[in-house]
Amino acid sequence: MNKVVGFIGCGNMGGAMMGGLIKSKLVTPENIIVGDLNEKRLEQVKKQFGINVTTDNTEVARKADILVLSVKPNIYKIVIDGIKDEVKEDVVIITIAAGKGISETEELFGAKLKVIKVMPNTPALVGEGMAAICPNKKVSQEELNEAVSMFESFGKAEVLDEKYMDAVTAVSGSSPAYVFMFIEAMADAAVLEGIPRNKAYKMAAQAVLGSAKMVLETGKHPGELKDMVCSPAGTTIAAVAKMEEKGFRTAVIEGMRACAEKSREMSK
Repeated sequence: MNKVVGFIGCGNMGGAMMGGLIKSKLVTPENIIVGDLNEKRLEQVKKQFGINVTTDNTEVARKADILVLSVKPNIYKIVIDGIKDEVKEDVVIITIAAGKGISETEELFGAKLKVIKVMPNTPALVGEGMAAICPNKKVSQEELNEAVSMFESFGKAEVLDEKYMDAVTAVSGSSPAYVFMFIEAMADAAVLEGIPRNKAYKMAAQAVLGSAKMVLETGKHPGELKDMVCSPAGTTIAAVAKMEEKGFRTAVIEGMRACAEKSREMSK
């Protein structure tokens, strides 16, 4: 992709994106420029990736063909106010700021620009992210394909309508936290049974990783894969029955509904 990709903000998610783009050779380091006020962080990413860095966001805005807004929601308006008169006319804006939708982004720029709303998640840091991507009507199919390729360079991506973004927050954006809780709970139970904690975490985490990979690679329904493990009158079905008795699935569903509702409230 022979375009300049600019990042405003170089936190963990921005860094994960840069690493993925460079590792996949989708974008060369020379075609990436990052703006941030944190000079120490800029020096880190410059040394790590060999990219261009600056403390002047307007420089990024002027050069970027694809501009990634990787900033906190509380400074979103401030950042846009500082660059809105500097962006290229045909720039593609990719926003990953939580709670900031397409229409709000258009309004803040004061123009009908090409805007793509993306909800990524933290496993992007290890090359296993999940991103939901939603373009506005000005984004061409080629530009959308480029955005999908960018996020698939460090995980997987799906194109969805913006009306699903609150649900996306629940199922992938926030869900690593639920999975970490599940791993921690499994490890605690293993420790209770006498397994050393460091080994318990490793075993629990690998079980989750392997199980997720089976869902993705076999294409089988999760219920079918569960049934394959549950022998009649065996240990696994005993565990499943007890978890159901304690409301395992209900807790997950209700937790995700609360997450989606909070996301809706934040977007108002």
